[in-house]
Amino acid sequence: MKHILYLFALILSIQYGFAQSAVVSNTSAIEQDFKKLGVLGSVLYVAAHPDDENTRLLGYLAQEKHYRTGYMSLTRGDGGQNLIGTEQGELLGAIRTQELLAARRIDGAEQFFSRANDFGFSKGPDETLKLWDREKVLSDVVWVIRNFRPDIIICRFPTTGEGGHGHHTSSAILAQEAFKAAADPTRFPEQLKYVKPWQAKRLLWNTFNFGSMNTTSESQFKLDVGGYNTFLGKSYGEIAAESRSSHKTQGFGSSRQRGQAFEYFKTILGDAPQNDLMDGINTTWRRVSGGADIEAGLTVIYKNFDAANPQRSVPALVKLLGSIEKIPDSYWRAQKANEMKNLIAACAGLWFESYSAKPVYAKGENVSISTQIIVRTDAPVALTSVSYNGDATNADNKETLAQNILKSVNSTFKAAELTQPYWLKYPHGAAMYNTGYLDSTGNVAQKTLPWNILPSVTVSFIIAGKPISYTTPVEYKYADPARGEIYQPLIIAPAVTANIINQDYIFSTKQPQTVQLKLKAFTKASGTVSLKPISGWNISPASISFSDKNEGDEWVANFTVSPADATPGTNALQAIVTTNGQTFDNGLLQLYYEHIPTITLFPQAKAKLVNLDLKTAGKKIGYIMGAGDLVPEALQQVGYEVHQLTDAEIMNDDLSKYDAIITGVRAYNVNNRLVYEQPKLMDYVKNGGNLVVQYNNNAGILVAPGPYPFMVVNQRVTDENAAVTFDDPQSALLNYPNKITAKDFDGWIQERGLYFVTNTDAKYQAPLSMHDPNEAPNKGSLIAANYGKGRFVYTSLAFFRELPAGVPGAYRLFVNLLSNPKK
Repeated sequence: MKHILYLFALILSIQYGFAQSAVVSNTSAIEQDFKKLGVLGSVLYVAAHPDDENTRLLGYLAQEKHYRTGYMSLTRGDGGQNLIGTEQGELLGAIRTQELLAARRIDGAEQFFSRANDFGFSKGPDETLKLWDREKVLSDVVWVIRNFRPDIIICRFPTTGEGGHGHHTSSAILAQEAFKAAADPTRFPEQLKYVKPWQAKRLLWNTFNFGSMNTTSESQFKLDVGGYNTFLGKSYGEIAAESRSSHKTQGFGSSRQRGQAFEYFKTILGDAPQNDLMDGINTTWRRVSGGADIEAGLTVIYKNFDAANPQRSVPALVKLLGSIEKIPDSYWRAQKANEMKNLIAACAGLWFESYSAKPVYAKGENVSISTQIIVRTDAPVALTSVSYNGDATNADNKETLAQNILKSVNSTFKAAELTQPYWLKYPHGAAMYNTGYLDSTGNVAQKTLPWNILPSVTVSFIIAGKPISYTTPVEYKYADPARGEIYQPLIIAPAVTANIINQDYIFSTKQPQTVQLKLKAFTKASGTVSLKPISGWNISPASISFSDKNEGDEWVANFTVSPADATPGTNALQAIVTTNGQTFDNGLLQLYYEHIPTITLFPQAKAKLVNLDLKTAGKKIGYIMGAGDLVPEALQQVGYEVHQLTDAEIMNDDLSKYDAIITGVRAYNVNNRLVYEQPKLMDYVKNGGNLVVQYNNNAGILVAPGPYPFMVVNQRVTDENAAVTFDDPQSALLNYPNKITAKDFDGWIQERGLYFVTNTDAKYQAPLSMHDPNEAPNKGSLIAANYGKGRFVYTSLAFFRELPAGVPGAYRLFVNLLSNPKK
């Protein structure tokens, strides 16, 4: 139990975001740390997604009231849309995890997750809790409560549905259940090997005023969180805007707010607060045995603190640390001892970081690291050891550190595990991640943390006569000519990775296709690469050898694949690499965005072989990108020539050479040039062209997309298996060049469609209708109209998800949208 409590006490000191990892030691930070050290209170905020959290309230609680403050997002936002790139699903979830960590570095709170996967919009908690493993998600919330031990818990949403999303409502339901379950030793008793039951004082709902939904009331408890922090030089409205602007994939850049701002709260469980959120809770040192003397000592030290010479407080702080380490309350002992150690380092001007010699090492190699240490005041500091997993360098070799002289200690450790997000290590379903209850090191704590627990070095000192140790992560640091000093995570890779170039290979005949693999060596390597045999398919050659590859080498291997007697359907294609006596089946995937650290994954080296009956008409496609999708790549897989159109080409070229023009998802929300390009696109249709417009958000449509009126609304069909009715079975959209049947709607993922249309002009045809359970049929997923000599098509069906996922029927239907039988 001590191990787990100590680990959670170190969460703030472990840098998941890969910014500078040393203790911040400016006077403002030290003043804030003094204030936080005097407060023994904690608040946990619970909601469903990245961006659900109230960043202004989190900043106020963490940096004004100095409570230990956490946000538990049940999901990582995997099911949303990406406004700055093409990543979807689990990859988008990984990006949004890092965006949340960036937000927490600004507002001062900590971040937690459950194993729930954001499977997309849900219309109610019944669906959500049916798809999620309710007990597992509840156990994760209980686990965080028992570890974090919040005095109060705050929900963003109510259990009654005003949050407008099944995930939102479910987060409130689970928080309410967990409030009681965390205190009940009969619930999830397997956790009690590591933690104790915990009863929070109260559960509150942070009511809101979103658009037309106002759930606040002057009769509710309210709190002004719009104050100004003189140490930070910002108001909490300004801090909130900076924090919220970290959610770049959601387009949530926010303006800084200043002045009075009230938050409202409704009590759900426990005693209602009358004067303060923490009514009835002692948040001073007097809440723990022996705390009165610590409080008195801290008061004296703070009173005598000299901002110009903070090191003069170090001896007294070190002495007080000894008292903190003796208090019987293990939770607050761990929390406050860690805070005190960081404060001592800040006051002493003690700086230390550990770096790897290069960015990537192969699994099994020795990682060379350099730990740099400097004490920039005359504080009495001696270095005793630098260690990794207890294997110390300079052990018991006490060395007094000279003021402002940089010290470097070199050491090594063996690269043991691939460094990829821990929740993506195991196969998972659409609604839950499988983290394994224990990882390979027996660590149960990691399953609700935002990111992997990083490889770290323990640096041990004697400060003012007392042994004190610190943990610092091992990172890779380099200088970028344009951006300056950059910190990135250390990468532990397979010896050789093999990426199958395409995600899907679509076969509509027995014509062979070349499957190209891109291989990369991360150490010296020789061996073979092969594609795992599949019944009914011809794959040649059986394997391809490689030899004498050096670290960093890249090369390709080409295989020929064709259907033999394969039945229509989808098969998984798997690459296998055998090298240096080991077998690997990993690809390499890296996500690069400047606002977050590089995310490196080693997913299974897989692709899909899709054998389907597909006819195509036309060849040349013009594509106007929107917020980002992978539809062009999917169309190239079935033989189309896809050209991404520029503004100059749209405005000046002859567009009649294109058999169809497609606009990407949300193009009419994000592409300002469409206001000026739209007349040219309408002329293209009028003169015989075929324009296909994919879904747009109902908020912020820049210009009417079609030749005749219709309205985009926030309606969707979230059940990917919802029955589809053919209201106009003779429609060309359902017959040319492919005869569409109900079978073509099998195997869809996440949803049928989103942001359907209504109030359509009579000139439009709507050949399909569909609906979620207990709802009326909705005809707004697909409309088309002839305009002049051409055709305009608008579709809210989620082709941007289905095509990259290799859904056969989605290909057949989308090809029909591109194929005008009149051309």
